[in-house]
Amino acid sequence: MTSGTPAATGTFSIGGEYPVSRLGFGAMRLPTAHGAARDGAVAVARRAVALGVGLIDTAHLYGWGANEELLAEALHPYPDGLLITTKVGVVRTDGPEGWGYDARPDSLRVQVEEGLRRLRTERVGLLQLHRIDPKVPVAEQVGALRELQREGKIGHIGLSEVTASQLAEARRTAEIASVQNRYNLLDREYEPVLEACEAAGIAFLPWRPVAAATPAHTKELGAIATELGATTPQLLLAWLLARSPVMVPIPGTASLTHLEQNVAAADLRLDGAQLRSLAGLAGPEGTV
Repeated sequence: MTSGTPAATGTFSIGGEYPVSRLGFGAMRLPTAHGAARDGAVAVARRAVALGVGLIDTAHLYGWGANEELLAEALHPYPDGLLITTKVGVVRTDGPEGWGYDARPDSLRVQVEEGLRRLRTERVGLLQLHRIDPKVPVAEQVGALRELQREGKIGHIGLSEVTASQLAEARRTAEIASVQNRYNLLDREYEPVLEACEAAGIAFLPWRPVAAATPAHTKELGAIATELGATTPQLLLAWLLARSPVMVPIPGTASLTHLEQNVAAADLRLDGAQLRSLAGLAGPEGTV
C-alpha cells in the first residue's frame, strides 16, 4: 500500500488524506522574538496560506517549541486543507551541544503531547521523527508513534534524515507517509532514499532545497534562469519539482518577497535541454 499519490498537476496527496500543493513552506527561519520581527513572521505565515501553500513544516527543535507557538498564533484555527507538520525526537540537554536525540517511547509521548498543546490541536496531521535515535531500536521509536496514531493524536508518520535501509526498517513497523532529507540539485547524497520514496508513493520533503551555487556553477545556473525569466533559487525549486512527482520542497524564508518568488517557481517549466544541463551539474556521486 502506498502512502500517497500524485494528484492533479501541482499537488501531492500525503498519506492519501492531504492533497497539498507541491511547494510547501519551512517555518524554521521565522523569528519568534516579540516585536516587529515576530509581526513580520506572522504575516509571512499567513501570506503563505493565502498563496495556496498547503503544507507548513516546523519542529520542536526550532526555538524549542517557540516556532510551533508562532504558527498557532498566526494560523489557528487552521483552515481546511492546511497540513501543519512538526517533528520530535530531539530534546534540550545540559551537555555542551545543548541538545541530544531522545526517541524513547515514553519521551516521544511527552514530546507529542507538548507539541499538540503548543499547536493548539488534538491531532497533528503529519508527525515526523526528527532523527533516528541510535540508542533506541527503530521498531520501538516508530512503534511508539504508531500507538499515538492509533489513539488519534497523529494522523500520519514521517521520518527525517534517514537512509534507505532505515526507511525500509521503519516501514516494517508502520506505514510511512513522508521522508524529510537534505536534497537539492547540487547535493544528491540521498538519491537512493528518493528512489525508495518514489517506489512506495511516499512524499519526499527536501530540506535545504535551494543550494548555494558554487563559482563553477553560478554562470550556468544564471544563464538557464535568465532563459526562464526567473531567479536562480526559483530555477532550483523548479528543478526539484521536475525531478520527481513525490517531491514536496519546503523552502523557508522570513521575507514576503522571497516567499512570493518561491511560490511562483511552481509555474516554471524546464525543457529537455535545460533538464539535461542541470542534471550534469552534480558530482559523480551526486554531491558537489
